[in-house]
Formats: sequence, structure tokens, C-alpha cells
Amino acid sequence: MISGTATWKGDRWEVIPDKPPGQLFFEHLETLNSGENEKIKVMLEFPDPRQARPKQRALFFALLQDIWRWSGEQVNWLKEYFYARYTIRTQGDEISLANDTSNSVTEARYLLDDVVKFIFEYDVPIRSGYMLLPRDESNFQYQCIKHRKCLICGRHADIHHVDELGAGRNRNKQDHTKFRLAALCREHHTEIHQIGVQEFLQRHHLTGIGIKVDKETLKRIGLQGIYKERD
Repeated sequence: MISGTATWKGDRWEVIPDKPPGQLFFEHLETLNSGENEKIKVMLEFPDPRQARPKQRALFFALLQDIWRWSGEQVNWLKEYFYARYTIRTQGDEISLANDTSNSVTEARYLLDDVVKFIFEYDVPIRSGYMLLPRDESNFQYQCIKHRKCLICGRHADIHHVDELGAGRNRNKQDHTKFRLAALCREHHTEIHQIGVQEFLQRHHLTGIGIKVDKETLKRIGLQGIYKERD
């Protein structure tokens, strides 16, 4: 792999390698491309330079504490278990959320998404980690909708339409994939209608609420509607 710096020039990328490639590299390119070494298709990868954050580490270990209380497996074992799952899912990449980690914010988020998915799939009771969960991230909101858990408190949830349907419209005859949705328990569902979205966001320290969800998930959770086939 060759690393370098990419600059957008308005209509094209200009890529400058960190060091000039040697003759063997060009010979290898010609072998791969039937003798050609100009105008060759490439893939650009943009690494996240931000180091994984202490907040992500705190959330990871808080969630492991919750899984420990539920499963009885020790936290160190659970840590290595989810690290191994990450390596399998990334086909060989390694991760660590130790204080001196070299992993990025994006890589840590990928690890945390897997832990959150595990917790929802196995209905793990959350105590330590719930208040640290990133409620504004689409993956968490999706898992809340998929498992009908309130994104504010974790109780059983209704499906709230952030984009209003309009008075008098039959919900059973709508394509709900067109609307932003959120999972809210009865208490928080009533609250958002009473005080409005903006005050609700401020009260619960959110920067946004609501995502669009695929029809397969909506059908699975029993949200009745008319779902049109898309090309």
C-alpha cells in the first residue's frame, strides 16, 4: 500500500505519494494491468486521524459492566471477546481502547456499534452505560426503533413520527419509510407532543432526533402501512 496526500482540485483529485514509488512498483502495476501504467483505476481511503476519545473508552467499559452483570462473564473476557469480533468483522484489523490507543474515533465507533447491537439483540439490562450512549447517532436510534426501546430511558417504546403525518391521515395507509421516526415510551412520546421538538431536544441534551428506516424493519416491528416497491 502506498500512502500520500490527496488534494481536491475542483474536478479531480491530485495525489502526492509520501515517497516516490520504486521501479518494482511500476513493474508490478504493468503486470496487473496488461502492460499499462497510466490512467489506472485506484481506490482512495481516507483514514480518520482523530484518536479514539476518552468518552468512547468510558462508554465501552460501562457497557461491558452491564453485560457482566447480565451474563456473569468477567469484563476482561468480554473486552477480548468484542476485540476479537472486531478483528473478524474487519478481516484482520486490531483494536484497543487503552489510554495509549492508536485507533481512531471511527474505529472506536465501529466497535461500540457492535456492542450496542449485542445489547439490544440479547435484551441486556443497561444501568451503567445508558446515560453515556450517543443518542444522536443513527445506529443507536435505529436499534431503539428495531427493538422498540425508548431512546431516552430504555423502556418499551411507541414509534413517533418526527415528520408529522398531518391531521386526519390514516397511519395504516402511509409509507412510513418516507418519514423520520424515533422510538419513545408513552411518557416521552407525550412530552415531545406537549413541549415541541426543539424544547424536547434541549431538555434531553440532544442535537437531533429521528431517522428514516427501511420497510423490512418497519414490517418486522409491526408498523402497518403501504410500502411501495422501489427500483
